[in-house]
Amino acid sequence: MKTSVFTKIEDTIKSMDVSPIPDERKGLLHSLIDFIQDKVNNQEDVILNFICTHNSRRSHLSQIWAQVMAAHFGIPKVFTYSGGTEATAMFPKVGETLSAQGFEIMPLSEGKNPVYAIKYAENAHPVIAFSKTFDSPFNPVSNFAAIMTCSQADEGCPFIAGAAKRVPLTYDDPKAFDGTPQQAEKYLERSLQIATELFYVFSKVSVK
Repeated sequence: MKTSVFTKIEDTIKSMDVSPIPDERKGLLHSLIDFIQDKVNNQEDVILNFICTHNSRRSHLSQIWAQVMAAHFGIPKVFTYSGGTEATAMFPKVGETLSAQGFEIMPLSEGKNPVYAIKYAENAHPVIAFSKTFDSPFNPVSNFAAIMTCSQADEGCPFIAGAAKRVPLTYDDPKAFDGTPQQAEKYLERSLQIATELFYVFSKVSVK
């Protein structure tokens, strides 16, 4: 059943254009589509773990947008996670970018690695976001797709224990623009790129 996401997020989704996604990139996305479709066909949980080096930027954006797109398209039993090869903290600009796009960001704890509840709909469970390793006890241990969102993690982790499928879906790091006048623009650009590709993924999944 489709979930009504917040209006501003819905407006962003309605404006998405998948036509610029290159065919080569769509090939990678179809690897993820096939995993999700197989789970849906078998009425199994769809467990996605987005993995980057520091679990601070790209992996969080991917986790959150994947949960949103599953809700938007009414894909059942989708559970998204994120992790890193090491734990740091969710970079504050990620929360600021998502807030500007219509998400409600609620801090649950403070300190060096704050925990956030990120709401995207009135009646959906918020995404719990904080930095952790991909094999943290918080994350799934088996039957999940490991989606590698940065090349460093992809190259550094040739084997992910428990992963039923591994998808190298890497993105340029907006960290390169930290402290520059382009920072806000580049974080939004990356968030939209990730959202658009995950829109494409979940739009291709059919529910019987």
